[in-house]
Amino acid sequence: MFNKQLAVLLAAAAFVTPIAAHAGAHTHGDAAVAQAFIKEIQADQSAYAAAKGAAFFQKLSKGQEPRATVVTCSDSRVHTNMLDKTPEGDLFMVRNIGNQLATAKGSVQYGVNHLGSSLLLFIGHSSCGAIKAAGGDYATLEEPIKKELDTISITKGSSNIDGVKTNVNNQVTAALKEWAEQVKAGELLVVGAVYDFADDMKQGPGKLNVININGETDSAKLRNMPAPAAKAAQEHEHH
Repeated sequence: MFNKQLAVLLAAAAFVTPIAAHAGAHTHGDAAVAQAFIKEIQADQSAYAAAKGAAFFQKLSKGQEPRATVVTCSDSRVHTNMLDKTPEGDLFMVRNIGNQLATAKGSVQYGVNHLGSSLLLFIGHSSCGAIKAAGGDYATLEEPIKKELDTISITKGSSNIDGVKTNVNNQVTAALKEWAEQVKAGELLVVGAVYDFADDMKQGPGKLNVININGETDSAKLRNMPAPAAKAAQEHEHH
């Protein structure tokens, strides 16, 4: 974690967050913070490499067969450690603002078509800045950012969590069109989920709530659908 000095800097920055939240506002980093943080990253990475050992990395170097291609938001609060204890070689991660297929289609195609992922998972999250921006007026933002927000289709002025869920369902719909044959053949499962650390869906803080499986969004039916996938995962681990 950051040292006490960095914690003070971050605490001070929290007071300007409401101002920066408006579309078009800019925040600025601090090279001193970066300098301290890169040292922390290097130390943590060295500890990680030592703990894993040479044999672990030798196995990784031989190639990858990720069971899942995961499309998540770039938000710093959303990471692989909340999905998989051993994500290396297991999750092909694609990240962009708004966890979209349209703005990262080539990467997603690579994961599904060339790496053979059996699961395509779209993960939205509570308190999403991209959804907040797309649901309001983002005309003053930079052109590349506006271009990415333009492909998010949600109702203007809707609550953030409703926009998040709508966007996730839209991504699943688009993916089902793109990979219709693979889904029909039972080669691919397309799933939409929401990582709800704010507990907006009242299912528990920090829970990953599955809201769409191959286009099915009925909650009663969804409760029974993941069972075969769990069985397949157990068989994978067994072999």
